Amino acid sequence: MIRVKQSVTTQDKRILERAIEHEQSHATNSDEQAPAVALPTTSVATAIDDVQLASPEQRRASMMSHRAAAYLTTSDTLRRARRKLGGVKRLVRKAIIKVFGIWTRFSTSYVQRMGWYPVVKPYVGYGTEEYSRLICRTVYAPRNADPHRPVRGIRAMLEVPAPGECVRLSIDGTKLRTIQLGSIEVFERNNPTRTRTSDYAISDAAGYLDLLAEYPLEPGVHTMTCRVPHRKPVTSELFTIREHCKVGIISDIDDTIMVTQVPTLWKAAYNLLLMSPRKRASVPGMAVMYNKLHHMFPQAPFFYLSTSPWNVESQIRGFINDYGFPDGPLLLRDLDPRPKTFIPSGVTHKLEYVDQLMADFPDMRFILLGDDGQKDPTTYATIASRYPGRVLAIGIRQLSVREASGGMTISVMRGTASTQPMPETDVPVFSGATGVNIMKTMLPYLEQFVEDPDQPASEQPASDQPASN
Repeated sequence: MIRVKQSVTTQDKRILERAIEHEQSHATNSDEQAPAVALPTTSVATAIDDVQLASPEQRRASMMSHRAAAYLTTSDTLRRARRKLGGVKRLVRKAIIKVFGIWTRFSTSYVQRMGWYPVVKPYVGYGTEEYSRLICRTVYAPRNADPHRPVRGIRAMLEVPAPGECVRLSIDGTKLRTIQLGSIEVFERNNPTRTRTSDYAISDAAGYLDLLAEYPLEPGVHTMTCRVPHRKPVTSELFTIREHCKVGIISDIDDTIMVTQVPTLWKAAYNLLLMSPRKRASVPGMAVMYNKLHHMFPQAPFFYLSTSPWNVESQIRGFINDYGFPDGPLLLRDLDPRPKTFIPSGVTHKLEYVDQLMADFPDMRFILLGDDGQKDPTTYATIASRYPGRVLAIGIRQLSVREASGGMTISVMRGTASTQPMPETDVPVFSGATGVNIMKTMLPYLEQFVEDPDQPASEQPASDQPASN
């Protein structure tokens, strides 16, 4: 292939002429192999005005080939860099999993010598009129431990899991024997062929039990009871949602209803791990807005979806009760590193739970509430595009510059913050710095979806009519 460049130096011409003379001198002797002549790598054949060796079409083709080769070289470099980065990530993950395993073995041995033994911590579940989703965890605790008492985040994060414990469950006093055992790491649909019959279920390697029980219940709030040997029974709420409920609310927690300043790592870590659970601050106006939504849609369930770990479930539950937010199940994530899935990202965790809710309630349309401090705008836009017609509205709480920067003086003076803009979407988006700002525009829009109990269902207004923000 002849490579052409736009200008040729005198040295290039001299080298080319010497190469041509050398080739002609050896052309008559076919048996004699002509020695190779080294050409400079930056040199090309010649300019077309001096030596007519390349036509315009050939030059254009040569230039395009050269650019393509450069692009392929760059792509190969990027692929090699990604492979190296992937290798580093795998090594880091293996190291974290190994360290976590060492810590678990050491801490288990230590608490057992202290006389601690397993206790079960049930989390608030939810379900349909046909089946219920139940989650609980077995951990080591002192003899007088109260599983429902909120503790500081640092203590909750250091809980020692008690794997392989037998847990017996009942709903409203009726024992559960037919259940589907799932994995806390991934969403699994209801599959009757996977159900098993047993008097108890066994917690996994991190102490979790993710259960799906086929047990018909009337809509309302029920009581789930969990038992482990040598401990008193522990109860939690179970929300059974009406089959034909038309509206549901999915809400983020951090910086949406609770001030945590997640965009600032050190501030979020302090608020999560060291701050007293009773000193958590509520986002102004959000409790008022949520209760107005509850009044507009009295049958609508509230699902609190967050990237916070299950370890702090009792803290968040206490916060919701203390500030008067509508009660509802918490959908949190497991931060214990696993060999196969490690730790799911926040976006992956939220999308998987939304997939679960969409499958559990196929006739329900959702109102999504979050903030711009993390990736809620992108996540919610993805949900709206993935499930067209299933999202009524999106509410985004806008963090101030001081909140997003953790109060850093330089960031505040520059007016910069680590917030995320809302991508374009067909769903109406309402934003504001407080709950009052959001509800001034969102609630009037949502009034069209409120069903009149005195009006026949056939005469109800169409809920998919277009409306502008």
